[in-house]
Amino acid sequence: MNRYRPRTLLLELLMVAVAVAFLFPVYALVTLSLKDPAQIAASPLAPPAPPTTENYSAAWSSASLGTALLSSTLITVTSLVLLIAIGSCAAYWLARTATRLSYGLYILFLLGIVLPFQLGMIPLYSVFSDLDLIGSYQAIILFYTGIQLPFTVFLYTGFIRALPAEYTAAALVDGASHWQAYTRIVFPLLRPITGTVLILNAVFVWNDFFTPLLYLAGSDHETVPVRIFAFVGQYVSDYGLVFAGLVLGALPILAVFLLLQRYVIKGFASGLKG
Repeated sequence: MNRYRPRTLLLELLMVAVAVAFLFPVYALVTLSLKDPAQIAASPLAPPAPPTTENYSAAWSSASLGTALLSSTLITVTSLVLLIAIGSCAAYWLARTATRLSYGLYILFLLGIVLPFQLGMIPLYSVFSDLDLIGSYQAIILFYTGIQLPFTVFLYTGFIRALPAEYTAAALVDGASHWQAYTRIVFPLLRPITGTVLILNAVFVWNDFFTPLLYLAGSDHETVPVRIFAFVGQYVSDYGLVFAGLVLGALPILAVFLLLQRYVIKGFASGLKG
């Protein structure tokens, strides 16, 4: 049996310190959102006594967070559906086809991960402007789908390569087409990596600020980060309202992460194989 040594104690204390460092901003965020201005001025980090939820109702109505949440949800869900559908199909072909074309396309997708997306911001904006798509959902959804597709294909390809090829071969021998083999055999096995794809892409799309500010600012389709940015500028002196708005904006994506967290490490580790 392993003995409890001073080194073990030091490691435990280190992990506790790291946990406190990560949890402290969350504590400050929630605490300040439950205080009125007088409590914040007297003792910002002390527990609220008594706590108040008025900041949340005021932030919801003042910042129009309801409309922003609907816009963010529509953009995020649609982008995720397209990424999973296109990315998994492309990855299946790349992983199960051993040709120069498939290898070249895979390298092209890898270059899409390495190159910063900011290089194409101005040309893309010009194209969307010429198509009269600025301020619309279509522009932002197409942008997110294209910019996150290389990373999605990379994860799916590595995972599919780690799956036994005999599953697909047996289905093809029995008379199934590649589409039937993909939809009925391969895709159900992609559940772990699909959870990883959902989490990583959802966090990026939901929290992105620059792209919605560029494409949607001033329209009726502003996302949560853009609305909170305008809200902070308007109510910067009332920190209770500001932090309540931040909490409301973070809750949906936090709930999704908690539901799918068990797939993240498993799926990401499997996606690096092959």
